[in-house]
Amino acid sequence: MGSARTRAWIAGRGMILDVPTITFPGAGAVYPIQRGAIVDVPGTSRMLDRLLGHRLPRLTRPLVVVTTPVLDGPTYRERARTAVEVLRPRTVLTVPTARAIALAADADLSRPLLVVDIGAHLTEVVLLVEGMVFDARRTAVGTTGISAPGTSAEVIEAVTAMITSMLRQDRTSVTADALCRGALLAGGGALRPDLTYRLAGSLHAPLRAVPAPHTAAIRGAAKMLQSAHAHPSAGSAHPPGQGTGPHSH
Repeated sequence: MGSARTRAWIAGRGMILDVPTITFPGAGAVYPIQRGAIVDVPGTSRMLDRLLGHRLPRLTRPLVVVTTPVLDGPTYRERARTAVEVLRPRTVLTVPTARAIALAADADLSRPLLVVDIGAHLTEVVLLVEGMVFDARRTAVGTTGISAPGTSAEVIEAVTAMITSMLRQDRTSVTADALCRGALLAGGGALRPDLTYRLAGSLHAPLRAVPAPHTAAIRGAAKMLQSAHAHPSAGSAHPPGQGTGPHSH
């Protein structure tokens, strides 16, 4: 559930939704998620019910995986779990978007990994160490408003500043090691060749765009969902929102 797009994947059917994150409580459109924050929980719940309520079997309780921004942490997770209760979930797992992106890219998580996720309204830079969030930065800058080539300077400057800050504050070498390996680039910004080229030049480091970068997070969540379904505990009933598991953040 992003500020601009909401995507959903169901086992056996693949990605079934890729639509604007909008709800319609009255005469006009309302955007219940803004810059990585759920600002309207009832509106998000109505949106999910409208989009997914009729697509799920009524006699079963689904296992739900939700990708979440790293730095909204507990607040986003709590509001997301409340919103998805409309789907009557058996268990809700939350996973940092950066980790889902790494899973989609089949990245080697045994080594430090820098993930740059440039969305429509929010950009996150996350350092994963052994698959866990080690450091993170974000800015309320994204691809919205930079449709023309050569107008991506604000995003490039913001990402460069965040990574520079991480390098300066890291008393170890893991951030530098991850940057030397090459940052993993995802989100709609990774579809912009000019942005990718200029960002690599600004960082003086290689960048690796994830295949189909705008859907990387949902594909990584799908991998996690498949693994969770295969786990022996998947058959047990848990109260909604309680099954956060080791992939929460």
